[in-house]
Amino acid sequence: MTSKTDKLINALPPLRRRQVLAGMAGAAAVGMLPKGAWAQSGNVLKIRANSNPSSLDPTTGGAGSDHVFLYNFYDTLVDWEPATLAPKPGLAESWEFTDPQTLVLKLVSGATFHDGTPFNAEAVKFNLDRNRTAQLSNIKKDVANVAEVEATDELTVTLKLSAPDTALPLILSDRAGMMVSPTALGNDPEANVDRAPVGTGPWKFVSWTDGEQVTGERFAEHWRDGVPGVDGIQLFIIPESATGLRAIQSGQVDLAYQLDERQQQLVDKMPNLTLVAGPTLYIYQVYVNSARGPLQDVRVRRAMSMAIDRDAYVQVTQAGVGEPAYMNLPKAHWAFSEEAAALTTFDVDGAMELMKEAGYGDGIELDMRGYPDQGSVQRQEFLLAQWAKIGVKGRFTNAPIPEASGRFFGEEKVGDILLSAWTGRPDPSLTYALMYAESSYYNPGRVAPPEGYDEALQKSRETNDQTERAAALSTVQKLAMEAQLCIPLSIRYEVDATTDKVKDFEANLLGKPKFRDVKLG
Repeated sequence: MTSKTDKLINALPPLRRRQVLAGMAGAAAVGMLPKGAWAQSGNVLKIRANSNPSSLDPTTGGAGSDHVFLYNFYDTLVDWEPATLAPKPGLAESWEFTDPQTLVLKLVSGATFHDGTPFNAEAVKFNLDRNRTAQLSNIKKDVANVAEVEATDELTVTLKLSAPDTALPLILSDRAGMMVSPTALGNDPEANVDRAPVGTGPWKFVSWTDGEQVTGERFAEHWRDGVPGVDGIQLFIIPESATGLRAIQSGQVDLAYQLDERQQQLVDKMPNLTLVAGPTLYIYQVYVNSARGPLQDVRVRRAMSMAIDRDAYVQVTQAGVGEPAYMNLPKAHWAFSEEAAALTTFDVDGAMELMKEAGYGDGIELDMRGYPDQGSVQRQEFLLAQWAKIGVKGRFTNAPIPEASGRFFGEEKVGDILLSAWTGRPDPSLTYALMYAESSYYNPGRVAPPEGYDEALQKSRETNDQTERAAALSTVQKLAMEAQLCIPLSIRYEVDATTDKVKDFEANLLGKPKFRDVKLG
C-alpha cells in the first residue's frame, strides 16, 4: 500500500526526490529523542533547533543562532513587532529622548527574576554597565555610545550618551537589552551564567545537555498576563534539516524552525504540517579575515566576490527560495541601497584580471572553515566550483557552529574565511557596527573600515528621519562593499513547520522565532 508521503515524494523531480529520500534515510539518527522532564505531559512545546548554543549568557555568547534559546529565559528592555521590527514596549514600558544625548527608560512594575529578586533600575544599570565595560563582554560595540547609566529611581533609568543614537531603543531589543539577575552573577560583572541562565523570561531554565537539548519550565510569576502559553519547553538540537523535518513529520517535535529552503515545497504538501514562511534579514555570507595573507589585498577579496553567480547560487542551494544578496540587507528593507548593490557584480573575466593585478594570476590556496550539515556542505561545493575558475583553491574544515565560529572570530583566529551567515539585527546600523567596526567580534582581522565609514554610521544614528538615515547607511554600505570586508551571498527566507496542534506561532522579519505566545491545541 502506498502512503500519502510516498506519493508526494514520487511526484517530485528526480533530483529533489533523491534529496528527500537521502534526508529521510539519514533521519534514523533521530531515533527516539530524549524525553526530558515532561515526557508524559501534553503541555510541553517540543521544538527542533538547528544548533547547539554557544552560551546562554547574552553578554558572552557569539552565535546568532543563540537568540532562539535566549528569548525563552530573558526578556528585553524593548520588544519589536514581528512583521516590521518596529520597537514596542518590553521591560521598559516607555522611553524618551529628553535631549539628543539622553535616553530615559520607564520600567514595568512587578517584574521579578527567576531567582525571586526584583527587576528594577539598579538591575538594569548593573546589566548595561556589564555589557559595556566587562572584560568578558562580546557586545561592547552594541552600547558603545552609552557613556553613563543612572538608576534615577526604582523604575527609571537614565542613559547619558557620548553621541546621539536614535538606534539605541532597537539595540536594547537585542542581546544588550536582555536582563540577567545580578544576584545570580554574585553582583560580579565578570562572572557569567553561560550554563545556568537566570532572567525574567517566560520559562525558568531546567537543563542543557550539549548537542542534545535545552529545557525550561513555566515561570509562573511572569509579569505578562497569559505568558507563556505552555508549561514547558524542550529544544532538541538537530543540525541536519532532513532529520529535523523527519522529527516533526513523525510527531516527535511540534515545531521545526529554519528548515532548509529546499524543503518548503515538501512541507507545504504534507497534510499533517503547516508551513510558516516569510522574508528575513538572514544572509548567507563569507566572512573574510582581511589581515591574513593574500586576503590583505582588496583586489583578491573583490575577485572572490565577482566570481560568484548569485542567481545560480540561490537556485542550486536554496531551490530558488530566497534572493541574491548584493549587500547586507534584502531588497525589501527600507535601508536597501541600489548604489551599494550595484558594486556587487558577477564577472569571471574581471575577477581573473583582478587576481593578475594583485600578483596571484597562478592562484592561491586558502584555509576555509564551515559547518558540517548537508546544506552547508552543498554551499561549500558550489563556492569551490566558482572560485576554481579564478584559481582560488582550498578545502573546508568543518565543525559545529559554536566551535567553528568561536575559533574563527575568537582569540585563535583560525582560518582565512568562514562560510556562515549574518542572522540580522533589529536596527541596520547595529548590523554595520557589529560586522565592520575595527574592534568588533565579527571582524576577524580587526581591520579598520574605510575612511569615512564610522562618520557615516554615526550620522545614521543622529536622526529619526528614515530617508536621512537611509542616505547615511547607503554611504556605509558602499564603503563596506568597496573594501569587500565580507562577501554576501544570498538572503534566506524563513521556512518553519508546525503540527496542527500548534497555535499562535508566527515568523518574524529577524528570522529568530519567539515562542512565548505559542499554545498547544
